[in-house]
Amino acid sequence: MLLLMELNIKQIKTGAFQVFSYVVSCGKKAVIIDPAGEENKLIKLIEDNNLQLMYILNTHAHADHILGNKILKNYFKVPVLMHKRDIDFFLDKNIRTTINKELGIKAELIVDKGLRDGDILPLGETIIQVIHTPGHTPGSVCFLINNNLFTGDTLFVGLAGRTDLIGGSLEELLSSLKKIIKLPPDTVIWPGHDYGDHPISTIADEIKQNLYITDFLL
Repeated sequence: MLLLMELNIKQIKTGAFQVFSYVVSCGKKAVIIDPAGEENKLIKLIEDNNLQLMYILNTHAHADHILGNKILKNYFKVPVLMHKRDIDFFLDKNIRTTINKELGIKAELIVDKGLRDGDILPLGETIIQVIHTPGHTPGSVCFLINNNLFTGDTLFVGLAGRTDLIGGSLEELLSSLKKIIKLPPDTVIWPGHDYGDHPISTIADEIKQNLYITDFLL
């Protein structure tokens, strides 16, 4: 069946922000999610496994998650995709200046196409589903591939993304988490940072232990 094809998922921790970048492949087709720097490491992984990169996907537009966009786009000649709301929001020069100061890091906003909630992207013999999960940023998304959810800074292991940065909203974040926890309990959570006791989790475990869910939603 289409949604049961086996995936190969490589989780790569990058830089001082402990960002998780991902190379996800189905057969020989692959995507990179949130290239956070150390581009040579990602290039080597793609080439050593003879993968064909289809897209570069960003869960949101914060600099620590898009540092590798320009180099990898130019090297592989593939499009960069992120949600349209983040493109529109962070293209504003004043907002970009503010977020760069807040994060203490900056990166050029390189993007080719805006995504929307419910978009479907092919990946080999399976698909990538785009789930709009605003709160950390206006255009934050999660990518659902089979039973794997790549959550960026929307949901961490035991935590959730900050909402005190420009464009953040606790109300929107909680609404997004309410949407996420309706997914099957065995859905695997692949977060955007290595902030938890372990690098991955499940919906079931987060419902039991994540304070944003237990205290705010349940």
